[in-house]
Amino acid sequence: MSTSLQALPNQDGGVSDLAVRRAQAPAPCKQVKLLTLVIVESDGRVLLGMKKRGFGEGYYNGFGGKVEDGETIEEAAIRELEEEAGITAQQLIKRGVLTFHFDDKPCPWEVHVFHVAHFTGEPHETDEMSPIWFSYMDIPFGMFFQGEFYFQDTHELVSHSLKIVQCL
Repeated sequence: MSTSLQALPNQDGGVSDLAVRRAQAPAPCKQVKLLTLVIVESDGRVLLGMKKRGFGEGYYNGFGGKVEDGETIEEAAIRELEEEAGITAQQLIKRGVLTFHFDDKPCPWEVHVFHVAHFTGEPHETDEMSPIWFSYMDIPFGMFFQGEFYFQDTHELVSHSLKIVQCL
């Protein structure tokens, strides 16, 4: 069943842009899109990847992606780290959840964040990411997203917020 909204006239007799956008908005989704993000840390350094394509292209980020049907969030995190950086996590520690909201997508993205300190393999470039080690002092904070996010047309960051929670 779908519901349509009717845009009502404003004081000038015209229709507000917000009313039109709300009337044209997709129906709310029934579940969030589950994703993962893995931050790798070793010997006083953080491994970040320069995103080469898709959402976040041109930004540094941790490693992760979509949770596939039939896999747990943790399994997805391990798989994505292997696919994007060529390393295998020995232990995942959950550190948080980020929520992304888009004006042109009906469902928010729920990103489960993990920390990895022990892994096997050697990081290497893939089709999607170019891994680079950074000392804590050299982390390019201006080159990646932080907090709760609201995007316009998927790629323009409109606003964001960050909150600290006591436990996950």
